[in-house]
Amino acid sequence: MHKEVLEMFQPQQNQKFLDLTFGAGGHTRKLLSSARNITVYTLDRDPLAYELAIQLASETTNGQVVPLLGKFSDLPQLLSNPETCNFFDGILVDCGCSSMQFDTRERGFSLSKNGPLDMRMDQNRLENQPSAKDILANIDEDSLSRVLKVYGEEKQAKKIARAIIEARYLFKSLQTTHELAQLIESTCGLSTRTDKLQRPSHVATKTFQALRILVNDELNELEFAVRYAHRTLKIGGKLVTITFHSLEDRIVKEHLHGFDYSAKSEEIYKNYGRQLDPLLPLADMERKWESINKHVLVPSDEEVNGNPRSRSAKLRAAIKIR
Repeated sequence: MHKEVLEMFQPQQNQKFLDLTFGAGGHTRKLLSSARNITVYTLDRDPLAYELAIQLASETTNGQVVPLLGKFSDLPQLLSNPETCNFFDGILVDCGCSSMQFDTRERGFSLSKNGPLDMRMDQNRLENQPSAKDILANIDEDSLSRVLKVYGEEKQAKKIARAIIEARYLFKSLQTTHELAQLIESTCGLSTRTDKLQRPSHVATKTFQALRILVNDELNELEFAVRYAHRTLKIGGKLVTITFHSLEDRIVKEHLHGFDYSAKSEEIYKNYGRQLDPLLPLADMERKWESINKHVLVPSDEEVNGNPRSRSAKLRAAIKIR
């Protein structure tokens, strides 16, 4: 949704942007070419994406690209200069996995490509971060069921969790994406599912989503990113978010409408993610944002035809008003 992002930002000469996350750099490149002397700080937790950002930085002049390696919650350390408060003219939060990650079977994100059950966006960068395989080898049945229900919105969460735990004790720990997908197929059958856009959906899709969110603490990271965006945007600065499922969109929507989502998120996710960083104050009921687009934006038919993965994308944009 490059066109829509630029329409929301309307970049001007000498402005500064923060791109979360860089991925293959498509949004950053569009921002750089949209006006003179644009500076883009790029963040990605994936070392491969970080290397691509470094390469792009070497192709630009005057420090127009500032690559950063880390998670959203690492931003206070990566941008520790006090001047970064009220610093950016625009911040883009592009959620979820990149196509590079989905298309690389060794990363373990895609159930259609057989690979190790990894799902770590950081790869091996963080020494103690468990992979999906590690989690499935150690988690108890009740916790796994709750993860699948909360993070995957999976209606058969208990049934799938029981099958995974039984397989672990009766046979062996699950090692690959196809082993997990086949186990869920044998447990739930091959009945055709459709997603909220009425697209055919594999019976294991929601389980894969839930595990990926858990491994990468995605919802707590998104919660942090939106609150950090408010802290570092100038008054009148713009926040643009692109989400890909209802859990992400709900967090963004409630923040932009002034709800205190933090208490709810800690209650729901406290057993599976870290506590939110106390450095940032909790949101209150005071409206801090004014929406730019009255209704959520979705990709055009042309974009969906060229990039089917974009079909579930939702774009929201808002201006910081206080």
